[in-house]
Amino acid sequence: MSSKQTCEKPCDPPSTLEMAIGGLIQVFHSYSGKEGDKYKLNNGELKNLLQGELCGFMSGSNDPKAVEKIMADLDENKDGEVDFQEFVLLVAALTVACNEFFTDCTGGEEKEKEKEKAPCSKKV
Repeated sequence: MSSKQTCEKPCDPPSTLEMAIGGLIQVFHSYSGKEGDKYKLNNGELKNLLQGELCGFMSGSNDPKAVEKIMADLDENKDGEVDFQEFVLLVAALTVACNEFFTDCTGGEEKEKEKEKAPCSKKV
C-alpha cells in the first residue's frame, strides 16, 4: 500500500486554504506582466500590487523608498523583478508577522494556559 494519500475528487466547494492559494495566484498574475515579463513583477507593478492589495501595511510607512526596499529584499536573484516564488516569500513573512502580532494580543494569561495544555510543554 502506498504511503501517499490521493484525492479522489476535488473538494466541492474548495477548502479555505485552497481558496487562499488560488487567491494568491490570481492576485499576483493580475498585476504581473503589464509592462514586461508576464510571470514577474517589475518595480512599478510591485508598487501597484502593494498599494492595491496591502494598503493597510503600506499606510504605516512614511518611507518614500519603501517599495524599492521591499523590491531589494524580495529580489533574491537580483534581476530587478519579483517572480511568484519571491512574492510568496513576502506573503509568508507578512502572514508570520500577523500571526505573531495577533497571538501576542490574546493576552499572556491565556497563552500560559495554552502552553500548559500543549503536549510538548510537559517536562519528562
